[in-house]
Amino acid sequence: MAVYTEVSDEDLTAFLTAYDLGEVTAFKGIAEGVENSNYLLQTTGGSFILTLYEKRVAPEDLPYFLGLMEHLAAQGINCPTPVPARDGRTLRSLCGRPAALISFLEGLWPKRIQPYHCRELGAALAGLHLAGADFPGHRTNSLSLPGWRPLLEKCRDRAHEVQAGLAEDLEQELAALEADWPVGLPEGVIHADLFPDNVFFLGEKLTGLIDFYFACNDFFAYDLAVCLNAWCFEPDTAFNATKARFMLQAYRRVRPFSEAELAALPLLARGSALRFLLTRLYDWLNHPEGALVAPKDPLEYWRKLRFHRAVHGPGAYGLD
Repeated sequence: MAVYTEVSDEDLTAFLTAYDLGEVTAFKGIAEGVENSNYLLQTTGGSFILTLYEKRVAPEDLPYFLGLMEHLAAQGINCPTPVPARDGRTLRSLCGRPAALISFLEGLWPKRIQPYHCRELGAALAGLHLAGADFPGHRTNSLSLPGWRPLLEKCRDRAHEVQAGLAEDLEQELAALEADWPVGLPEGVIHADLFPDNVFFLGEKLTGLIDFYFACNDFFAYDLAVCLNAWCFEPDTAFNATKARFMLQAYRRVRPFSEAELAALPLLARGSALRFLLTRLYDWLNHPEGALVAPKDPLEYWRKLRFHRAVHGPGAYGLD
């Protein structure tokens, strides 16, 4: 979450006339994340998140995201739900941006990942995959394999500013992934961005999953690969196989994965690492002035990618 578009008191007051939420008691920007502008809104009627969807989010995708949250919540997944205005609409406009109010979830995201966090996450991710099985919407993953080369091309001429020879290294990796990317794996609705700051806990219990604005239809195992990269590396980027084992074992107790999915996991993890490296690289090179959030280090994911290159079997991820 972040703030790119400032909302004045007058703009907020005009926006809220469409709702029955009571009087505003607090309103402040949330300086985390990189995609949309987010505010914590507190009224006499409760607490909410106000999201303004910025340029990277395609307006035509918003009904998918909002509908998916409603569907998952109805299936028992702890996630935010869009708040309808008096006319029943959940998607409106504010400060020239599409905007929506979302329900507020209690909990804190974990700053120091422990194995029990990974166990809870694995079970919740499997539950999300099962709950989305009958969701009628479909959205292609725009940041999977076909989307990586255009991103690389946008960054190629300046990639050396981050690391010498980076563009050439990324070209070599992308060519290898394009040659070997798996086909035919089980697929359905995935979150695609389930980083620790998108998962809430109270104590050791997972209380909610948030930020579904990269959700799409893709391989379930790719979602697992995203989580391996986001949750199972230490701050020095050493891989923690215990955390990976807790995550994967908890996942397959809820949704067993196939041998083909397990065999593809190292390659999918490389792809996931390349995806976040490229988007971080683009953001690093094109950081908007005045944004409250700092761009994230793209080279963190270069180091993770190099780890997965050396993986030859599930034992590296803590599995037999």
